[in-house]
Amino acid sequence: MKQPAINIKNKRATFDYELIDTYTAGIVLTGTEIKSIRLGKASLVDTYCYFVNNELWVKNMHISEYFYGSYNNHTARRERKLLLTKKELDKLKRGSLDPGFTLIPVRLFINEKGLAKVVVALAKGKKQYDKRQSLKEKDDKRDMARMFKY
Repeated sequence: MKQPAINIKNKRATFDYELIDTYTAGIVLTGTEIKSIRLGKASLVDTYCYFVNNELWVKNMHISEYFYGSYNNHTARRERKLLLTKKELDKLKRGSLDPGFTLIPVRLFINEKGLAKVVVALAKGKKQYDKRQSLKEKDDKRDMARMFKY
């Protein structure tokens, strides 16, 4: 029996940030974390990435404790290391040092090999009027789709 595709998105990211560049990174998990992700028990709300000693870490990613896990269950909101090539890490570090730019996890998924991956984006924060403009564009697209549907 085939597992359902896991695709956990950070919906707030595209609203609050303008995504400049995206990278797909592996993630270092322990014990029962992959089992919880396969059940879809993860959240990317309020997550961000930062560098420590030229390594990329994700903070505030919530992966619920596995229901059948025992004494060796994992902590839900621990910091997790992301795996990228040295070249990609250098690009991201240079980009994140510019004022107004940050690193945001946009999507968490399981690839065809069964490995958990995180899509990390170099993002620039939007102003309030930019957010209103993106909401207006979204409404206009929806209205146009309704008009051409009939």
